[in-house]
Amino acid sequence: MLSAQKEDALGADARYRAGRTSTLVSIVVNLGLTALQIGAGIFSGSQALVADGVHSLSDLVSDFVVLFAARHSRKEADADHQYGHQRYENAASLALGALLLAVGIGMLASAAQKIQAYGHTPPVHAAALWVALAALLAKELLFRYMLAVARRVRSSMLVANAWHARSDAASSLVVALGIAASLGGFTLLDPAAAAVVGLMVLRMGWRFFWSALSDLMDRAVSEEESQAIRATLLDTPGVHGLHDLRTRRMGDMTQVDVHLEIDGALTVAEGHAIAAAARRRVLDAHNVLDVMTHVDPVAAGAGADRAAGTRRSDTARSNM
Repeated sequence: MLSAQKEDALGADARYRAGRTSTLVSIVVNLGLTALQIGAGIFSGSQALVADGVHSLSDLVSDFVVLFAARHSRKEADADHQYGHQRYENAASLALGALLLAVGIGMLASAAQKIQAYGHTPPVHAAALWVALAALLAKELLFRYMLAVARRVRSSMLVANAWHARSDAASSLVVALGIAASLGGFTLLDPAAAAVVGLMVLRMGWRFFWSALSDLMDRAVSEEESQAIRATLLDTPGVHGLHDLRTRRMGDMTQVDVHLEIDGALTVAEGHAIAAAARRRVLDAHNVLDVMTHVDPVAAGAGADRAAGTRRSDTARSNM
């Protein structure tokens, strides 16, 4: 039977392989779309299709950022990074959010220029519409595939990259509508729809940017996650209570610090064994990187009373 440490290592390796495979698939798709969209845009005279090709190029950049972060976040702790390198993922999500913000601003600027040049836009070739529809289908399928992988391995960085693919699918939809409208003589609908999608991309980019920034500033986990960790600790035999439970994000994992109340009549070795068991239970039950425990000796009866009071207060809060 594998030890818990080996099982954790195998799980991390599986997550890395799944994320790396999905990102490589995204690179192949985006590389092909970039060449197809820019080439077809130049041939057909569609500025919107060329712009969409540039958007696909931004996806390529984000894919390489994800690969870089995924590779380096797996590195073991060293003298310079004694808590590990998991926050490479937070930094990568921050970069992806900034990239989405830049793409959204670029789309708005492009839409404004097209609106100002309304009436001077040359007609486009019908082939541009078919390329835009093919890009839309490819991006939507890629998004669904990447999001499924990201949720399976519980990676916020891969979720951000998947939604970046969805933003490109949205821009492809706008391009397809704009080209169709241009072929029908309604050229103003192209820049107007592009402006709407630009705002959507900006909103998405800001959400990822702010979430990653908050994690880098030691944001705690949700109250629900915190209460679940608390319950796991209190259910450990020998733990009579706890206080000063603190959490913070480390990539897609959580760092936990807690003071455990243990019978002061026990030996140091016995108290340590209980704390170690509590730590192991949390690591097995939750997406936690490590648990730093501090043992506080208490009288067994008083500790039990406090533990019961803690459970009652937690139950009361959950029923509010």
